[in-house]
Amino acid sequence: MLYLSALKVFTLTTLAFVVTLFWTPLFIALLKRYRLGKTIRDEASAPLFSRLHKHKSGTPTMGGVLVWGTTLVLAAIFFVAFKLIPGTFFAELNFLTRAETLLPLGALVATAVVGLLDDYLNVRGIGANGGGLKMRHRIIIYTLIAGGVAVIGALWFYIKLDWDLVRVPFFGNYQIGLWSIPLFVLVILGTAFSVNEADGLDGLAGGILLSAFLAFGAIAFSRGQINLAAFCGVITGSLLAFLWYNIPPAKFFMGDTGAMALGVTLGILAILTNTVLLLPIICLLLVVESGSVLLQWTWRYGFHKKLFLSSPLHHHLEALGWRESQIVMRFWIIAALSSVAGLIVFLMDKGW
Repeated sequence: MLYLSALKVFTLTTLAFVVTLFWTPLFIALLKRYRLGKTIRDEASAPLFSRLHKHKSGTPTMGGVLVWGTTLVLAAIFFVAFKLIPGTFFAELNFLTRAETLLPLGALVATAVVGLLDDYLNVRGIGANGGGLKMRHRIIIYTLIAGGVAVIGALWFYIKLDWDLVRVPFFGNYQIGLWSIPLFVLVILGTAFSVNEADGLDGLAGGILLSAFLAFGAIAFSRGQINLAAFCGVITGSLLAFLWYNIPPAKFFMGDTGAMALGVTLGILAILTNTVLLLPIICLLLVVESGSVLLQWTWRYGFHKKLFLSSPLHHHLEALGWRESQIVMRFWIIAALSSVAGLIVFLMDKGW
């Protein structure tokens, strides 16, 4: 029944919030004990960024572990309960299924592990300017990951679920066949790097992701993908607890282990819910943030000067004199509105 499905989603969301909130202080203590603090890029490579954020050097990072770690643990616990004690309340909270959540959960964890490596290189001062992997190395690694996930996911959808459709709002579904593979790669890479670019101010990426996962959770629920909605709910609850400690001044940063992994997961959710073309609306700020970086690169190499004082856009606003909290809260508002706009288009397309 519908109310039981809603109860499952809300229960898991609340539980994820409580669990994450409970073990966050322990995690922060662990990060501080082993001095796993963020290394800010040196003044020679990024003088403006260094000047604006030098005071944050040493702040613990890898906070994304809280989100994907809680999601993985809860998925494992309730899946075991489902297998060992079926029919019980705990078993009914299982949301790990092959058709809906196995792929996004697997991609979340796999990408998070690679991001964790980059975060570790950063805190140990290894890599480009003491800041982890070089961008070209990140592109290669994440292209390989996205490509692998894309092939597996596309074949899964195409062979197992007969999935080869793209929904164009108000016009219908269109078969794309094997084009689903390059589409999968494009969407995943786009969301992964966009979230990574947005992860630059205290609470910014977390708030944007919160709105996006809420929107996709609502879309999944309306499509009858209850386990996928529950998966979004668990991530949402974890993000809420993460933001409790990440709002300015942040106790820790999300890091690549969270930003890249959650970005990849967003892309997969868009494909699973057949709302790829709604992704730029729901995640409008991510498009703007990554777009500002691309414009900066283009302007610099094409005209040999900068278009923005600094990129992404939030750093440009910071350089103009906007307070960090002012930027974050206004971006949160925009993210919430764009998510609602995406939901409106989705519901109108369904004829509601």
